[in-house]
Amino acid sequence: MAFRKKLLKKIGSLRQILSREKTMLERLQSIAHLLTGSLLSSVIGLIGFALTARALGPAGYGVLALCFSYARAVERIVSFQSWQPLIKYGAHSLVENADDATEIRALLKFGLLLDISAALVAWLIAVLLILVAAPWLGISGDGADLAILYCTVLPFQVSGTPSAVLRLYGRFMAIAYGQVATSVLRVVLCAIGVATGAGLFEFTLIWMSAQIIGTLSLVLFSLVELRRQGILSGMMSAPLRGITKRFPGLWKFAISANLSLTIRSSANELDTLLVGYLADPTSAGLYHIAKRIGRIAQQAGVQVQAVLYPELARAWATKAFSAFHLAVAQMQGLLLGFGLLLIGGLYLLIGPLLTWAAGPDFAAAGPLVIVQSVAVTMTLCGAVIRSALLAMGRENEILRSVTIAAIGFHATAFALIPVIGAMGANVAHIVMASIWLSTMMLSYRRTPALET
Repeated sequence: MAFRKKLLKKIGSLRQILSREKTMLERLQSIAHLLTGSLLSSVIGLIGFALTARALGPAGYGVLALCFSYARAVERIVSFQSWQPLIKYGAHSLVENADDATEIRALLKFGLLLDISAALVAWLIAVLLILVAAPWLGISGDGADLAILYCTVLPFQVSGTPSAVLRLYGRFMAIAYGQVATSVLRVVLCAIGVATGAGLFEFTLIWMSAQIIGTLSLVLFSLVELRRQGILSGMMSAPLRGITKRFPGLWKFAISANLSLTIRSSANELDTLLVGYLADPTSAGLYHIAKRIGRIAQQAGVQVQAVLYPELARAWATKAFSAFHLAVAQMQGLLLGFGLLLIGGLYLLIGPLLTWAAGPDFAAAGPLVIVQSVAVTMTLCGAVIRSALLAMGRENEILRSVTIAAIGFHATAFALIPVIGAMGANVAHIVMASIWLSTMMLSYRRTPALET
């Protein structure tokens, strides 16, 4: 009898281990799809950037990089990033009301209206800022006209709700390979531009077109998924009255989470503009090349968060604290190892790679990439903790953390960029990532549920 009890206990333990391993493998499979798509998209995208850089030269490319960075900065700062509250509250709704789609329809409608309103406001603010303060933004002359033209992409940036839909229902392949298709389109258009001797204006139109088509394809994939789930029909007629009672804390969470993202974007998206303003457009172009390469690695954190955040939100909703903590530890260790390999690989290969891809004029971006990879590694680890805190509803602690980190970034950037140029922005990112990661780790370690 005692032997039988021990055997059953061991079998139960084995089942728990296999269940955890299965969850880990499924998570890694989803991340692998996203990373494969993201890596392909980034590598193909770099071909487009290389074609553009060779066609326009450092100065012309610097102007285009400023236009791109300006539109992206305004979009990130103003947009409402609705995917954060939609995933947190959507995961709760799918767990608690699996047989009733009324609440999830209202929630998604709420998010879509937020996306549309924010996109229009972002476009209006971006155009007005150029008209009023272009010289202070490091954009002047013909660059201001091109920046206004590039802002046409902003009304189309309604990707928050579509992204939340695809993540909630695990359609990571659609997200991943939709990005690849957009990057292929951009490369084809850039190749045509090089072959026809296109100038700065034509390449601006090429980048705009690719960005708009990419967003519209994401919207299309999400509509297909909503129809498949039986949610699309009746979604836009779903009543929004009383939505804050149905989802307590919805506005508070949405505003706090998005405010933290806005503050963080003031560093991550305005850095190229700061380099252009405090140094010159050529330095901004070199910095932008380095940043694009760094973003390839940073996509690992983005894609891990895309898979991990919905999973953590479901685990927290069902009080599966052990699985929650295990998932956080596994993913943080995985990303730390990836980041260390990244730093070593870039140190060995980045110089020849830049010379071959963009030309010898861009070789000076090599040291920028290496220093930036250190900040990227810390940011990768921070992305996991941020997902955990969001799933717990600890958005106020994320806001406090990112505010302190952003202050550290701007103080360092304004002190160092005039002295050492674009490298000052990379050092500022290391300062910001250090503060951000350490303060969020302290908040995470103080979580009573995890200690229990």
